[in-house]
Amino acid sequence: MRNPEVILDNLVKQSTKAEYQFQRLYRNLFNEQFYIMAYGRIAHKTGNLTKGVDNETIDGFSMKKIHQLIDLMKTEQYQPTPVRRVYIPKKNGKKRPLGIPSFKDKLVQEVIRMILEAIYESQFSKYSHGFRPNKSCHTALSQIQTNFIGTKWFIEGDICSFFDNINHQIMINLLRKRIQDERFIRLVWKFLRAGYLEDWKYHKTYSGTPQGGIISPLLSNIYLRELDTYMEEYRTKFNKGKKRKMNPEYHRYASKASKRKQKLKNLDMSDGERNVLLQEIKEFKSKMHELPSKLAFDETFKRISYTRYADDFIISVIGSKADALTIKKDIEQFLNEKLKIQLSEEKTLITHHSKFAKFLGYEITISRNQNISTDCMGVKKRVHGSKVKLYIPQSAWVNKLKDLGAFRIDKNGTWKPTPRPYLMNLNDLEILSTYNSEIRGLHNYYKLANNATVLQHFAYFMKYSMYKTYASKYQSSVRKILRKYQVNNLFQVKYETKKGTKVRTVYNERIVREKRPDTSANVDNIANTLVYRSQTELTQRLLADKCDWCGKENSEVEVHHIRKLKDLKGKAKWEKAMIARKRKTMILCHKCHVNLHYGRLD
Repeated sequence: MRNPEVILDNLVKQSTKAEYQFQRLYRNLFNEQFYIMAYGRIAHKTGNLTKGVDNETIDGFSMKKIHQLIDLMKTEQYQPTPVRRVYIPKKNGKKRPLGIPSFKDKLVQEVIRMILEAIYESQFSKYSHGFRPNKSCHTALSQIQTNFIGTKWFIEGDICSFFDNINHQIMINLLRKRIQDERFIRLVWKFLRAGYLEDWKYHKTYSGTPQGGIISPLLSNIYLRELDTYMEEYRTKFNKGKKRKMNPEYHRYASKASKRKQKLKNLDMSDGERNVLLQEIKEFKSKMHELPSKLAFDETFKRISYTRYADDFIISVIGSKADALTIKKDIEQFLNEKLKIQLSEEKTLITHHSKFAKFLGYEITISRNQNISTDCMGVKKRVHGSKVKLYIPQSAWVNKLKDLGAFRIDKNGTWKPTPRPYLMNLNDLEILSTYNSEIRGLHNYYKLANNATVLQHFAYFMKYSMYKTYASKYQSSVRKILRKYQVNNLFQVKYETKKGTKVRTVYNERIVREKRPDTSANVDNIANTLVYRSQTELTQRLLADKCDWCGKENSEVEVHHIRKLKDLKGKAKWEKAMIARKRKTMILCHKCHVNLHYGRLD
């Protein structure tokens, strides 16, 4: 049986050949090693313990279930179950539909995703940043900082309900451009048309990607790759001129200053004449610094740049507003005719560079700072003008405080930190870790902003909210809590480990701007990265066919999963064993697993 890493590596190599057609992909669904690899990649996600329509979860996973899946795949009898639909509240008061697939469908989708990503990742545009390895919101924003210098107009693009409106037939036709394996295509088609169950009533899906599906982000990138290609072709046709024309008035003063400099080379000149020339040169340079060196509006010079993250994109236009309107209209027509999706009229905006465009939670504008600085060569320049500036909108951190319930505004309009009652049942370490994680998360996301230091206000309110939460928990005052927990003016919590007493302090990192983008998955709310790797410790234990409890070997084993170690009370011996090993999984034979669920294992 071929190693899946070798297969994926071969697919990656072939993907660089533009005309290569991939065949016999479906047979990889007969390879149990692919499922084991997929299981190792998704096993840690707590959502796997949420029941789908079939009432099954990751708990009890075994090689037997893999073999059953493979048998169904060989006869093409495998049929994805409908997604269970639930609703979660949105910030605007509305509700967002959330799909919960069954675990076996997640496992199969992960195998499909690995194969598709190996084929398509190298073909994706460098202007696409969502759901990709080594790409993130930060890489998109960093690209904007580099490519959008001198922007005159921003086009903020937003596609209406994109993930729900992907046309299935177009999606399949796009896959067929590179994949000549109808069995594999039919399997993807089954997931697209699996439907969903709401209030136990079945609904067919005629468009959109699988809700909550592992393959959905990747399929969306394959779909919008057509837009990326269109924009690259559009840019080639739109861009005009090699550089902007010189500003005549600026050029006139530069010419006068140059002529005076030439005269200074005359050795027979008196000191008085030399001083006059130097004064004139100084005045001409002063005038030059007040003027743009290039024409701000030059019809012979036009540029567009484009950056996309998932279904949101932003375009920089160096040209007129009429150009921006034409570009927007052309994109709208392309999306409607070629991809059968539409731009949102209310969210797709054309914004002047002097105002703020919004993208990925940041506010973007072009600096008009004309201050003069000296570069490393000692030459005075206006180095800040026309550069891209990123800002944190105040609403970002204020709304975060509101959502967390960490502050309130009293009748006098004064902002006051408030305790969070729903955290009081946690222990001291958990409360501190929760606040630290929330402060760190917002700081990490907005650290590229030019005004990143405003998050010090957010950190201040969060810390005092934490102090009040402790005070409420212990029916004390903030002053007494600080007296108890502060050491050298730093709030800290002590906790016991096997290696002795340890200390965790409140988030104390400097909240400043950082220019380097974060390419890790942690910075994004949603991330989907592919790491080709060998078997995990969990999958090795599964393949060992040995029960962790009774020691029985060479028998069908199952994996017992729990959400969090802290959910274990530590009374039963098997709970103590999991706590001692710091594992959220236990490999058990079928008999022991049944006994565990019926409380008979001890």
